[in-house]
Amino acid sequence: MASRPGLVCYDDARARRFEPFSLTRPWSEMRVGALVVRERWTLASGLTARGFAAGPAMRDFREPWSPASVRGVLRAGTLVVNARCAVALAPMPSDAPLYRCADRVAAVRLAHDEPAASFADGTLTLEALARRHHGRRAGAAIEGHWVDEVWELIGLLSPLLLADLPRLARAQACVPLPEDSGATVLGAHAVWLEAGARVEPHTVFDTTQGPVLLRRDALVQAFSRVQGPCHLGAGSVISGGRVGGSAIGELCKVNGEVSASIFLGHANKGHDGFVGHSVLGRWVNLGAGTTTSNLKNTYGHVALWTPDGVRDTGLQFLGTLFGDHVKTGIGLRLTTGCVLGAGANVVDRMPPKVVDPFAWGGGAPYATFDVDRFLTTATRVMARRGVTLDPSLTRHLRRAHSQRWSTG
Repeated sequence: MASRPGLVCYDDARARRFEPFSLTRPWSEMRVGALVVRERWTLASGLTARGFAAGPAMRDFREPWSPASVRGVLRAGTLVVNARCAVALAPMPSDAPLYRCADRVAAVRLAHDEPAASFADGTLTLEALARRHHGRRAGAAIEGHWVDEVWELIGLLSPLLLADLPRLARAQACVPLPEDSGATVLGAHAVWLEAGARVEPHTVFDTTQGPVLLRRDALVQAFSRVQGPCHLGAGSVISGGRVGGSAIGELCKVNGEVSASIFLGHANKGHDGFVGHSVLGRWVNLGAGTTTSNLKNTYGHVALWTPDGVRDTGLQFLGTLFGDHVKTGIGLRLTTGCVLGAGANVVDRMPPKVVDPFAWGGGAPYATFDVDRFLTTATRVMARRGVTLDPSLTRHLRRAHSQRWSTG
């Protein structure tokens, strides 16, 4: 089967080590700034996303809103993009043979058919692909940011939101917050509403540091304080507390204190507790009072576990990376620079700095969450958002369970 020309996002070898997320999803389906990578590229290029190339481990990955893994042949004319490049949300020059971001090849338009198998192990660089298809042609320059380490999602968040939100507001025909909304706006930046978004009276928007964008059918309830720059995804709800400097994806429930964090989508933080400088994968549920630490008592750099060992991030502020389907118990306390593997369900008072995927229990060493019980829970959780755990995604999650990494 040949893939139709369009857009294909490619996870290179580096992207495939961005845990705790790469066990369960391609990097093109991660939120970088206001949008997931795939959305960034489709908006900038004007092309339809035809699929992703992220290796055999992702061949059964399916979500209703995303394309499938490419198979067979990628046709001439297909634009292959490096998923680690968070392209700016501005129109790209059309029909260039290749595109460079910060002097690196970010995208290549195939001059002839290319087997999807070329991208299977992630070792093919787009520099090599460009030479194969276009020789030494220079290509066009585009704006964007590269993600070379998983923790850079946090450092890039504020500058990307400041650039993304005005462009998204224009692209989605958003309107300013009505003067008679009953909300209070502090600061000079805008509050924009997409169609169907609602704001209850007695809400405060602090736009001193940047704008706020509420996407389709989003809701901010009374007595919430929202600080810009902030993106609230379609159908998501802020039901109280203080939320600021964050990119909240679609169909999330947010309450309490949230600062400089990313919610990929379909996640719940419905109760009190502080989450700062953290990333929540899809289908995460935080028990009441779950709290992250995002600053060491020494005010020094935060170290983070990675598949290549514990690394100095160079960041002073870094909270927790929550993999897909993570669940936490009430009152959980998470140390600075914590990693919770996909599918982990932990209920003790303070887990270690890294918890294996599909860990289960009330204290280390944890048991392993039985895969059938995990899938039963996932089915219930997803159904509450109107999403079906279909056979393909079931196979994908079973494979992730069998291939899970271990820090022990």
